[in-house]
Amino acid sequence: MSSFLTGVDQRTSLAGMNRMELLLFTIRGKQLFGINVFKVREVIRTPEISPVPKSDSRVVGVADIRGKTMPMIDLAKALDLEPIAPDAYSKSLTIVTEFNSSIQGFLVEDVDRIVHLRWEDILAPPDSLQSVNYLTGITRAQNQIVEIVDVEKVLVEVSGVTKENMSEEYISRNTETTKGHGYFVLGADDSMVARRQLKGVLDKMGIDNKIVNNGKLALDFLKKWADEADEGGSKVGERVLMVISDIEMPEMDGYTLTSSIRKDDRLKDLYVILNSSLSGGFNDTLTEKVGANAFISKWHSDELAEAIVARIKEVE
Repeated sequence: MSSFLTGVDQRTSLAGMNRMELLLFTIRGKQLFGINVFKVREVIRTPEISPVPKSDSRVVGVADIRGKTMPMIDLAKALDLEPIAPDAYSKSLTIVTEFNSSIQGFLVEDVDRIVHLRWEDILAPPDSLQSVNYLTGITRAQNQIVEIVDVEKVLVEVSGVTKENMSEEYISRNTETTKGHGYFVLGADDSMVARRQLKGVLDKMGIDNKIVNNGKLALDFLKKWADEADEGGSKVGERVLMVISDIEMPEMDGYTLTSSIRKDDRLKDLYVILNSSLSGGFNDTLTEKVGANAFISKWHSDELAEAIVARIKEVE
């Protein structure tokens, strides 16, 4: 077990093109759940937990990990499953995750293994379930269904780490620049919370938009407009101000989406921003490698709005 846990920590620095490594774990019973290894700093035996008065019931307390205090979240309770009993904490494992330099621990029953998958092997949850569950994708491993947890949705409900922070002052100051000019932005993100936040930013700025839940849908949308242009319609570059894409998504990730855009002569000049909660220097390296114009950390609404305004001024 110790070598396996060390391996998880070492492999978080890996990045691929439309490929991902999924850490499989159990919460209750035999059902397998998954989380992208890129989000995982390490897996440890659950340390001693100190309770926090008046905290969200899913936050069972805080723990000291190598001199840093982090919230401890019972993932079972967050997913409306039977929570881990306090007297069983010492027998559980903690998946330590990092989002935009924010560190938190998720208590789970056990960790299984890491599997290597292609993003096209990950299917989005049915549309009818996307607003009521905590999944970003579904796949198969070891001859059974694996449910990929929308950890970002859990975090926003538990602690508000993804709370939109775009100031009303900034919006009003740039209204003349952004509203009423027919600008259009295409977004892609597998997290329902992230899609809602991105749409909220664009709507407040008065920018027409369409937000889809994976890179393949975004590429299909762009190619449809490109086909219309081939038949005499407006060029895609004249209709789309920019594409804002998450990096890790079912069916097609943001890196592959960007590469595909650059390979299509009808789309290659589109302005692309990659937007992710994944931490690590590999973001900047791969952003440049695939030809994206910029990388912005998720949940930084002001930064995203500033990038949109800057792009509008550049176009004008």
